Amino acid sequence: MIEVHNLSKKIADVQALDQLSFSAGDGKITGLLGPNGAGKTTCLRTLFNLLDADDGWAKVDGINVKESPLKAKQSLGLFPDPFGLYERLSPREYIQYFAELNGLASSAASAACDEVIERLQMSDIADRRCKGFSQGQRMKTALAQAIVHKPQNIVLDEPTRGLDVMSTRTLRDLLLALKADGHCILFSSHVMQEVSALCDEVVVMAAGRAIAQGSPAELCERTGQDSLEEAFISLIGSDEGIAA
Repeated sequence: MIEVHNLSKKIADVQALDQLSFSAGDGKITGLLGPNGAGKTTCLRTLFNLLDADDGWAKVDGINVKESPLKAKQSLGLFPDPFGLYERLSPREYIQYFAELNGLASSAASAACDEVIERLQMSDIADRRCKGFSQGQRMKTALAQAIVHKPQNIVLDEPTRGLDVMSTRTLRDLLLALKADGHCILFSSHVMQEVSALCDEVVVMAAGRAIAQGSPAELCERTGQDSLEEAFISLIGSDEGIAA
């Protein structure tokens, strides 16, 4: 479970996060939905202790991220930009490196690497260099390193950016399988269709704040709209603190 409470962060003259509060539960996919500049990426970077919050706190499975960053990170899996893979390594080398980085001993890391390669059906590419990989192959490799140490919580920042249709579909199927296994999945997006297709809970963000949280159906009911897109526009438009 991921909890964020009154999280605030100012970057230069911009209030990137403004007393942001929300929760993301186990066995659910929670989406951070907001326009560009809403603070979604800043929030996720704070979760990974890449940024220090000015105020408030974030917890991962009850662990305060600022007080125990290494322990919190062991419960987190970060899906990175799949185009940023180190191309001289094979997926097996890449995945094992991150398994050991997340605290697994060499033998345990090797076993975990074999397990995730089999789960994601990567045996045919596991020992090839990543250079020249397709979008789908890169995506699987990036996801494998995020889940190899079996974190309870998986965080993705605009995960389908740059992916083709088939790769996007494969990623969605994998996320749904992880959800079925009881994982907490949190991802940011400004793509309405993506959020509608995947999310059990949606946190609507604007100007660094959470202005609503609920299922897509609940947000539609709250705003009297027939679609998540219309509900989103209604919520954003009703927030008086957001500049036009």
